[in-house]
Amino acid sequence: MNIYVIMKRTFDTEEKIQLENGQISEDGAEFIINPYDEYAIEEAIQLRDEHGGEVTLVTVGDEEAEKQLRTGLAMGGDKAVLIEDEDVEDGDTYSTERILAGYFADKEVDMILGGNVAVDGGSGQVGPRLAERLGMVHVTSVVSVSVDGTTVSIEKDVEGDQEFIELQLPVLLTAQQGLNEPRYPSLPGIMKAKKKPLEELDLDDLDLDEDDVGGKTERVEIYLPPPKAAGKILEGEVDEQVTELVSLLKNEAKVI
Repeated sequence: MNIYVIMKRTFDTEEKIQLENGQISEDGAEFIINPYDEYAIEEAIQLRDEHGGEVTLVTVGDEEAEKQLRTGLAMGGDKAVLIEDEDVEDGDTYSTERILAGYFADKEVDMILGGNVAVDGGSGQVGPRLAERLGMVHVTSVVSVSVDGTTVSIEKDVEGDQEFIELQLPVLLTAQQGLNEPRYPSLPGIMKAKKKPLEELDLDDLDLDEDDVGGKTERVEIYLPPPKAAGKILEGEVDEQVTELVSLLKNEAKVI
C-alpha cells in the first residue's frame, strides 16, 4: 500500500502561550507534531506492517518542520517530504490544501491519513478540502480502520455514537483520539531516522506560484481567554448552600 500521512508542526498547547504584538510569540515555545497527526502516523505504520508498502510523511511549512518530520520517521515512517511555504502570503487552510493537492497530483495513492484537527487552529478543513480537490472519498473522525484487499471498513465517531462505513480504496481518512496509542520513538528508531530520505520541495517544484496559493481568510485578532476567577467555598447548612449556589449561577455566572 502507498500510504501518505499529512502532518503539521504545531506549538505545544500544554505549554504557556504568550502573545506579542497581536501574534503568538515563538520565543521559548515548544513545537511538536500535532497530536491528532500522531494517531494518523501510528495507524499508517500498523497498516503498512500488516499489508506491506510504504509510509510517506508530508508537511507544509518552513525548514524548522524538519525536526517533526524526523520524529515521525523515528516512529517508523519510511520517508518524508517537506514542502516549504515561506513565500506564501497570509497562508491558511486553503493555502495548505492547495499546496498538498499540487504535490499529490501525480502520485499513486492508496490511502492518505491525517489528524482530525490541528490543536493550534482547530478548523479540521485541510483533510476534507484536499479529498474534494483530489476527487477522493473521505471520512473524518475515524476511530477504527481495517483493510481487506481494496475494501476499507471504518468506524467513525459521531459525537457520542458510532457510524460504520465500508469503502473502496483509495480513501482519505482523518484520525480521532482513540484510533490507537501512538508509539514513542525508540533510540534505534531515532538513529535510523537520520538516514531516512527527506525530500525538500518548494512551490516551483509543484508548478505553483504565490498567487495560486495565497490565503483566502483574514485573521482579525488573536487573544488569550480571560483568566479564571477564584473559586468560592459555600458555607452554612446544606439548604443555605443550595440557595446561595442557585443565586450565584443565576446572577453571577448567568447560566440559569
